[in-house]
Amino acid sequence: MTGFGKSELAADGRKLRVEMKSVNNRFLDVSVRQPRFMMQYEELVRGFIKENLSRGRVDVYINYFSEREDAKNVVADAALAAAYVKAAREVAGITGVEDDFTLSQLLRMPDVVTYEENDADEQAVRALLLENLRAAVRELKQARAKEGDNLKKDIVKRLDKILEFVEYIHSKAGTVVEEYRRKLQDRLDEMLKSLPVDEQRIAQEIAIYADKSNITEELVRIKSHVKQFLGLVDSDGAQGRNMDFLVQELNREFNTIGSKSQDTGIMNKVISGKAEVEKIREQIQNIE
Repeated sequence: MTGFGKSELAADGRKLRVEMKSVNNRFLDVSVRQPRFMMQYEELVRGFIKENLSRGRVDVYINYFSEREDAKNVVADAALAAAYVKAAREVAGITGVEDDFTLSQLLRMPDVVTYEENDADEQAVRALLLENLRAAVRELKQARAKEGDNLKKDIVKRLDKILEFVEYIHSKAGTVVEEYRRKLQDRLDEMLKSLPVDEQRIAQEIAIYADKSNITEELVRIKSHVKQFLGLVDSDGAQGRNMDFLVQELNREFNTIGSKSQDTGIMNKVISGKAEVEKIREQIQNIE
């Protein structure tokens, strides 16, 4: 499911902000971006997300600020500075230009001085990070739950449509065999005209057709799958994979009905039913 959550908390001169967003994904995929010195906490963040979410592409952004003196670290690359000075002297010697290279200029040269965020109190940083993660994921879950309510309404509406199609197919199925018998009789009458017709043979053909075109079991199973689906929609916990399975089964039953029937009305409802199943399949990609 899609959603967004954030949290920013401060304690003892440290301020940490966590932002996370999730988009639809069949499996759980976590991406973490944090300051370099906090890379040691990446597995902690991933583990926390896995404990709270089971599906979705989740991007986590962590920013850290500190006003503590012990958290600021300036590093000078002495070897690089010496190389700059050597190069300046060589150019001065070749060109005759006065060497006026100063220390302040040297410190402004690229990569001579770097600033690093650092915090030796791992326990304090870890505690602040976890507190922010809890608040951010709680907000994310609330956003996903709101979207889930909308998805639930849409899925239930489509399941109701499927049941309407099933009722139509059921009512139509009772007339299919009789219609086949009538068409078969008409064709034989036209072909044979005055010749006698073997009524027993016709009865056997109709019986064979009736057996091959019987879709009672498929209709019963569709109703059962819809009932199970409605139960999953109303249940708590991660049900996305169970819904995936039921969608496959619904599609299978409609395909079987389509292969057994030649009736135009039934085929139209089969096509409409499969279209609703496909829309449900797209929707449940957003559900854990």
